Amino acid sequence: MFAKTTLKDWENLVQKQLKTEDIYTVLSKENLEGIELKPYYDTVSKPLPNLPRIEESTHLVSLYHASAEENVFAFLLDQNVENLTEKVIFVNNKDLADHISLDETNRYFSLIDVFSEDEKAEVNQQLVQELLAKNFDRNICIDVSLHQNSGATITQQLAFALAKTKELTEIFGSEILNKIIFKIAIGGNYFFEIAKIRALKLLFNQFSKEFDFNEIPFIFAETSLRNKSKNDAENNLIRSTLELSAAMIGGADAVFSNDYKMENSTSLSEEVSFKQQIVLAYESIINVFDDAGNGSYSIETITQQFADKSWKLFLEIENNGGYCELLKAGKIQEMIYECALKEQNWVEEGKLKIIGVNLYPKLEKVRSVEEMYVSTKIKPVRLAEMFE
Repeated sequence: MFAKTTLKDWENLVQKQLKTEDIYTVLSKENLEGIELKPYYDTVSKPLPNLPRIEESTHLVSLYHASAEENVFAFLLDQNVENLTEKVIFVNNKDLADHISLDETNRYFSLIDVFSEDEKAEVNQQLVQELLAKNFDRNICIDVSLHQNSGATITQQLAFALAKTKELTEIFGSEILNKIIFKIAIGGNYFFEIAKIRALKLLFNQFSKEFDFNEIPFIFAETSLRNKSKNDAENNLIRSTLELSAAMIGGADAVFSNDYKMENSTSLSEEVSFKQQIVLAYESIINVFDDAGNGSYSIETITQQFADKSWKLFLEIENNGGYCELLKAGKIQEMIYECALKEQNWVEEGKLKIIGVNLYPKLEKVRSVEEMYVSTKIKPVRLAEMFE
């Protein structure tokens, strides 16, 4: 048997190596989320149950190419493709949803956001009714990838996802809960993003219990655009690989990799982007576990902190009128704007390092923060735009 290493044993060793008794000052690191992180974990105060997903294994989603039809089983479609059979199809726009020819051997999911994220701040109720009439596995998409790409914190993304869910239940009843699919974007903070997916499962399940259900969310996770650079495609590829890994370990039901080339995309770059998923799934076999992060003291602790903080923010949103009312009043936009500016300032100051953008090499700044962001609009902005 191995001897148990105590916290004191660890502290003594690190004090010796760092040649200081004040090791926690040295090892502490501030983060944009306000999450309390420890350099060493030997227990977790609130062990969580296994947080399962809907699908047996994570769907590896590709843009449609005729050459991929034989070997790819999940496609993201923007236009109708005839004679597809035994596929999982994610419908990506309303026109396609209106005209797609359904095959009984396929499974269909809608990724069409039914919320307007502008000053109208509306739920498109007619669109919801039309989508609910479709013979899809999941008909209604709640898209918070826009918020991530616009600079919203993880806490905000989770709270907005719940608040949008609440808006739908108020209009269409709680029966809509098992028709929802969440579309999220996975950023570069690896363990935080694993915890984000797990926290979404925890929060949605808790929300469903308010209606005497025990629902699990269906989560479609795509790679973020926020931390990608036009001038550094190879590093984009590395970042998106880590993001896909976080999504699979976190327990997403489907993953999709945006093209690592921000400009001059080709069929080859699209293929390489998709095959990142193949390597992760079939070489690392991380797409078959329900909840691979379960039991990790640090991930469990971070998950619980995100869940607690997001639930608190969700309740604040509800007490002030709900998501659509706050969006109409410009409050949601302001919340995201403030956090996006802080993150951009960290990049400018070098506190948040992006290799090839502000580190190795450090490019000259060509745009100010004020030029990049608008306080009245939820606007996707890449952090690297400051230097491009």
